[in-house]
Amino acid sequence: MTLVIALVWGDGVLVSSDSRASSGFVFHEEKKIKPIYFIIDEEEYDLAIAGGAGDATLVKQGFRIIEDTFREWFNSVGFKEKRNPYTVEVESIVSNIEQKLMRRYRELRSIGIEPSVSLLLATVSQERKPLLYVFDERGLAEPMHENPGYALLGKGVVTGGLLLLRLLDYRPGEAWEWDLGLLSAFIIDMVAEIDPSVSPFLGESYFIRYEKEKDKIVLGPLKEEVYKEYKEKIKKRKTLIKLLWNTMEKIGEDKIEQGLKELIK
Repeated sequence: MTLVIALVWGDGVLVSSDSRASSGFVFHEEKKIKPIYFIIDEEEYDLAIAGGAGDATLVKQGFRIIEDTFREWFNSVGFKEKRNPYTVEVESIVSNIEQKLMRRYRELRSIGIEPSVSLLLATVSQERKPLLYVFDERGLAEPMHENPGYALLGKGVVTGGLLLLRLLDYRPGEAWEWDLGLLSAFIIDMVAEIDPSVSPFLGESYFIRYEKEKDKIVLGPLKEEVYKEYKEKIKKRKTLIKLLWNTMEKIGEDKIEQGLKELIK
């Protein structure tokens, strides 16, 4: 069901998704991303981003479990010390989420319901380290922030999402100059053209990062003006990829490669 993409980007993690959910032959719009933050005494504390694909009910339950677990930590430590969790504390939070998810999924299996859901958690630790975890259908978490540096959830992964990342040879350590917001939107739009369960990118995207000017970890949604800019650039890049292919057919790959290297210089 659908497509959720999370990419480690510099000192942060970007999470984007389409907004279509399906139930058999019925499609409806639904949020796949949940920012996790708390406001105390008019001050906002940005902690994490949750994403999910699969059974809509279980995705929502998963979001509640993730948010509640962060709330438990925040109420006991974060608010008192005015900070985000350290890496070792994030690992403890992830372990607690695992236990709660496994308990919930075990209950469902005991009554004959097989969980069909995948969740992800993106955050930045107090040491400014971007962290990304994926929870599978057993409730177990796998760290993705160092290898491969990205995560994809949903049916759209096998209908083009992963293929496009591999085609572009995306590698987090080598793509620091890329606009990963544009990359995510491009992938979602391209997959939506061939997979009816994936909707075109409608701007659902959140970025959690360390902001040097404020000396704190912040998260926010994609702004409307940036969304409009992305949609125009996606059209151009789609046209340019086709033009590049046609040009290689006419003058060959070697000349194109030489010309592109000159342009980069």
